[in-house]
Amino acid sequence: MTQGQDVRLSQFVEDFASTLVTAGVPRMPSRVFSALLVSDSGRLTAAELSERLQVSAAAVSGAIQYLETVHLVRRTREPGSRRDQYVVEHDVWYRATMDQDALLGRWVEQLDTGMALVGRDSEVGARLAETQEFFSFLREEMTHLIERWEQRKRLRSTAS
Repeated sequence: MTQGQDVRLSQFVEDFASTLVTAGVPRMPSRVFSALLVSDSGRLTAAELSERLQVSAAAVSGAIQYLETVHLVRRTREPGSRRDQYVVEHDVWYRATMDQDALLGRWVEQLDTGMALVGRDSEVGARLAETQEFFSFLREEMTHLIERWEQRKRLRSTAS
């Protein structure tokens, strides 16, 4: 990679991280995720991330903890090595979407509990019911989107 490409890739990492920040992902996890995403192998050590991003090891550690919690990266270790490597998988967004579906399911269940407490016919109950209906709609649509995505991937793999 040329120096110019290196600079443009570093700028992409910062720009994509900024986009993730606007979506609610904290700044340092956004930068770490972006750096992993554009690394050749999709895997880097904490030292490599620290060097690429010009940040402390502690900053990388905190970012990795967050990214592991939300299932955007996973920790692995090469046989015989004592250094952890952090990996972003090709299907990271698929997995994150599936996690989101499970979360929406829990919210739908919890909203049932809330409506039972306040009464479905109350103003609060109506607000909770609207919220629940929206989350249920999202889950249904997400199921269709996932099916279409899986179909698209199958078609793409048979075409190549």
